[in-house]
Amino acid sequence: MFEKFSRSWELVKASAAVLRSDKELMVFPIVSAIATLVVLATFLVPMIGWRVFSHGAASSVIWVFLFYFCQYTVIVFCNSALVAAAMIRLEGGDPTLADGFNAAKERLPAILGYAAIAATVGVILKRMKDDDNVLMRLVGGGLGAAWTLATFLVVPVLVHQGVGPFEALKRSANLLKRTWGENAIGNVGIGLAFGLASFALIVVGALLAFVVAQLSMALAVVIVVLFVIGLLLMGVYQAALSGIYSAALYQYAMEGEAPPAFRALQLESAFAAK
Repeated sequence: MFEKFSRSWELVKASAAVLRSDKELMVFPIVSAIATLVVLATFLVPMIGWRVFSHGAASSVIWVFLFYFCQYTVIVFCNSALVAAAMIRLEGGDPTLADGFNAAKERLPAILGYAAIAATVGVILKRMKDDDNVLMRLVGGGLGAAWTLATFLVVPVLVHQGVGPFEALKRSANLLKRTWGENAIGNVGIGLAFGLASFALIVVGALLAFVVAQLSMALAVVIVVLFVIGLLLMGVYQAALSGIYSAALYQYAMEGEAPPAFRALQLESAFAAK
């Protein structure tokens, strides 16, 4: 287990090094965030009206599915572009934004298929988590965590292997058997680190704004805006880092050794045989 922790840490550090050397990779999660906000705004008013005027549970489920489908399509498309560009960088190349988006466009049918599957699973898990039965909510939470782990490498598989969504799910689950430790540790580690950093930023921002508000409300508002921008940038960085980490973990699972870019960083020891 110690080897898995060590390997996961080195993978995260190497992913961060790749992101530092290729900061334009953060454009992909920015585009994803903007597009998902557009989708949310498009669905928001009809969803509010639906709550007021709709009395059919089936209609509500269909509407939620459509919302999930559009959201997942945007997210998976942008993640595919990010992963495609990250793979080029990991192999020693110098990707452009066009390289990433072109790769995602080539895989659009598979992306749409996977988005439909993910939306279906999302609706089911949401119903379970919203259930009045505590046991059902716990089961839904556990299944959600398992789904997240099993599908973490779906996007790299879709991008790199050119298979359909069902086969990509199957291969991602199979790769989980080889990398379950690095998968879980890396995801939890990245999430925990950024969660703590975000919490600290919120606390510092709130305290600073409160103190400054005693002198100038306008200045306090400026401080709040700056800290909110900082939180958004942190979220973008986390999303980009997670995408690169999935690409790195995929290459490690497939090849059992460091990609060229990682070897250049002298991280071969992190990929020693288990």
